[in-house]
Amino acid sequence: MASILDQYEEESTRSVSGRSVPTTLQDMMMPGFIEKKMESEEPIFSRVKLNYKPNATITHLCAGNNTLVVAQSTNILVRVEIESQTTSEIELPSPVTDRVHQIFLDPTGRHLIVSMNSQDNYYISLGTSTKKPKPIAKLKGHLLEAVGWNWQNANEKSTGAILIGTSKGLIFETELTQFEDSRFFQGNIEIYLKQLFNLGREKMEPVTGLQFDRMPCADLAVYKYYILATTPGRLYQFIGNVSTSAEPPMFTPLFQPYESGSDHPQFLELPGNFGYSDLHLFFPKFRQPAQTFAWLTGPGIYFGNIDVTGSAGPNSVITNAKLIPYPKDSEDVGVNPIGMVLTEFHMMVLYPTRMRAVCSLNEQVILDDVIPERFGRLLGIRKDPIRGGIWAYTSQAVFVYKISRESRDVWQMYLSKGDFELAKRYCQNSHNMEQVLIKQAEHLFEACCYEESAALYAKTHNPFEEVALKFIRLPDKEPLQTFIMEKLNSLKPQDKTQLTMLVTWLVELFLTSLGRLKDQGQDESPQYEGVQESFRNFMASSRIKECITLNRSVIYDLIASHGDVEDLVFFARLMEDYERVISHHIQHENYRGALECLVKQPDIEMYYKFSPLLMQHLPKETVDAWIRQGRQLDPKRLIPALVQYDPKSKDQGNEAILYLEMCVQKLDNHDPAIHNFLLSLYAKHQPDDLMTYLQLQGEDPDEIYYDVKYALRLCSEHKHQKACVHVYSLMGLYEEAVDMALGVDVELAKQQANKPNEDDVELRKKLWLRIARHVVQDQKDIRRAMEFLHECDLLKIEDILPFFPDFVTIDHFKDAIISSLQEYNQHIDSLKEEMEEATQSAEEIRREIQSFRNKYTTVKPEEKCTVCNYPLMTRSFYLFPCTHKFHMDCLIAEVLPSLQTSKKSQVEGLQRKLAETDGSPTTARPTRGPSGTARMEVQQKLDGLVSSECIYCGDFMIRCVDKLFVEEENWESAVSEWE
Repeated sequence: MASILDQYEEESTRSVSGRSVPTTLQDMMMPGFIEKKMESEEPIFSRVKLNYKPNATITHLCAGNNTLVVAQSTNILVRVEIESQTTSEIELPSPVTDRVHQIFLDPTGRHLIVSMNSQDNYYISLGTSTKKPKPIAKLKGHLLEAVGWNWQNANEKSTGAILIGTSKGLIFETELTQFEDSRFFQGNIEIYLKQLFNLGREKMEPVTGLQFDRMPCADLAVYKYYILATTPGRLYQFIGNVSTSAEPPMFTPLFQPYESGSDHPQFLELPGNFGYSDLHLFFPKFRQPAQTFAWLTGPGIYFGNIDVTGSAGPNSVITNAKLIPYPKDSEDVGVNPIGMVLTEFHMMVLYPTRMRAVCSLNEQVILDDVIPERFGRLLGIRKDPIRGGIWAYTSQAVFVYKISRESRDVWQMYLSKGDFELAKRYCQNSHNMEQVLIKQAEHLFEACCYEESAALYAKTHNPFEEVALKFIRLPDKEPLQTFIMEKLNSLKPQDKTQLTMLVTWLVELFLTSLGRLKDQGQDESPQYEGVQESFRNFMASSRIKECITLNRSVIYDLIASHGDVEDLVFFARLMEDYERVISHHIQHENYRGALECLVKQPDIEMYYKFSPLLMQHLPKETVDAWIRQGRQLDPKRLIPALVQYDPKSKDQGNEAILYLEMCVQKLDNHDPAIHNFLLSLYAKHQPDDLMTYLQLQGEDPDEIYYDVKYALRLCSEHKHQKACVHVYSLMGLYEEAVDMALGVDVELAKQQANKPNEDDVELRKKLWLRIARHVVQDQKDIRRAMEFLHECDLLKIEDILPFFPDFVTIDHFKDAIISSLQEYNQHIDSLKEEMEEATQSAEEIRREIQSFRNKYTTVKPEEKCTVCNYPLMTRSFYLFPCTHKFHMDCLIAEVLPSLQTSKKSQVEGLQRKLAETDGSPTTARPTRGPSGTARMEVQQKLDGLVSSECIYCGDFMIRCVDKLFVEEENWESAVSEWE
């Protein structure tokens, strides 16, 4: 069987087998392919001659921001714009015999200072339209050797505060500005000029280099500066603070301690100078802090880093400094370098006949460029601080050195030094990075830093099996675990096979570590807790969780094989396999833990499965969990759990009752099974609440949700007679209810006797007689039996007399007999009065009827129907005592819709009979049909149905109060008419 390492290698090979390998030159030139030989053949520095032919001999050159200024022997300055390839000339106002001593151009290419051999000095503002040289009057008599430009200055018309070094060792501070010519005003170009320090106190030496820049400072009220100044044999450092609100000259407070002698400037002196030197700083970008410096001096090039953080001490910014000797060969005997420029990783040293580029990292010469003799000897070299161009010149030509990927081999140099972090920073491609990582991993492994080595090995493409075997041999498996973990993180989502194998291996390693600690008795130590926490965090991460979810059976088997029950439960929780977790707790009789897991999981089905067992051991907590779930649980499915309680335990029964009461009262559950079970629990455990429950359910059979027959059997079985009486009553078995109630309480029996319908007089009387017989015959309470005659109107003295025994004297019920006879007499008298009142009313009615027969009223010809407003006399009509008048057909049409269906049919039938008598209901001439008497009878019946009262003054109008003004079927037509 193949090992897990073999499987991993096979899958890795399979995953890249589809990738094509470039075999032709065309393939190698595709993007992404690097050919090391082609890259190494391209030089870093290449010389190109500028297409510029001077009109006279070139004496000096300077560069800044893609601008060249060339000084010629004729005292003509030529300004060359590199981008636009244009030139312009500036004539210096000096005699022909005078010559240019030095020219200085600021980094932005806007400000130019010219120093003449005659010790006259000029300032030219190249950023203005007028480029006329202006004399610097206050500097007359000084030869300028160095200028420290202000890198923070952004003013086109002013240089800002700058430092100037002279041939006598003096350092001045000044600020130059350009004033336009005016007819009325001519100003000095130097705003101020102040001598700050003298480097030639001991020995007069020229200032060969000046550089200054700002340093970080926590105090916002001051600026902190460092100043580097060089003479042919010394390198000085000045460091101090300048107030942000200081008046110019701004550097006076910085130099004051050194000038007064209270503090001495720190300097480095190197022997063997050759009368001049050259100082340069390297800035990664314009206005960013300098990184390195280089000082060309007699014994060699003094090179180091610029550190403005203060790590070099309070009086120095130079760190990691070293002296790099000049490269020598047979041709260089007695030849000194004449200039230098500094790039990021190289120093380009200029000799009269050649240019040499020396690497600042390994001090190796990577370029030895000999200038052809036809161009003359080299005079100087300058670097554009902003654009990075390097310019060298002879008296006849100007050359530019182009830089191509200067850092291409830097990673190898740092790698050879063991500086792996810098080597990684300068790697040009993944192939270089791979070599650095491998070397660093090997170095760490040899230094016994196995954890760090494993993390780096995982980032390489070294064979997985080879690296894994290297760490397997170690007694500590944590480096192996780190390697696999890092390798796992580097896999792509589609590498599912490798992912599964690595995850399985990591699980095995974690379990082995935990098992080893447990065997050593450290299962409660911080180390064990830390490993366990790391293991659980690993499995809980989203990517790993997805993998182990698909292979959960394997993980279950692994954890089980180690006997790690605690992590087995954790994994089951992670997989949301709550059934396994709950079963585990129950198996170990940890019922409280099982219930806690049950409550936290979302699957309701788990409640139905495990509640029966939990109810037996934790009835209160289980019921509380049910109550919290509320309507999500189906109480009917919990009945198997509810019936699991111990009948001998009253507390368990009470908890079941509590849950069922919640279902019935709060959840409004109507399930008969729930109500029946609650009823049975009441009967067994809480008989006092049984009657309360029955009464709350009411006496309406349609609103009762329990089985009354089951309730009757249950109450009879447990001897709950009051409850039996209530159930008998619900079932309509009033006789049985009364008989049962008499065994409990006569008052209860009397309540049951009054429950039948009032119309069922015979039954009610029968029930009361049962009560009376019980009172008389069983309780021998004749007086109480007599009271029944007052409580029930249905009973008479003669009804209960048969119940009395023969030996009872009349004294016991004499009062009742007398009272009964008096009631009979009173009833007879009231009947007589009612008969007399009825006779008088009949006589009064007869008189009113007779008077109405003789009553009449006059109808005028112009009278109109109240409904149709047409003349009343045109057809048959009705006249009411209230003076309302209606045509017969109009009245019938108004009354007919409100009549009952039967009466409406009668009216329609009577109308048809009248129509058979004459042509229409409105004509008075009979043509055919029944006799006049029969017609009159029909007419009277019709009158009785439709004209019994005025439709406007009688009850008819009251009955029409809720009638709509517009019927529903006519609503749409009415709306359309109004619109």
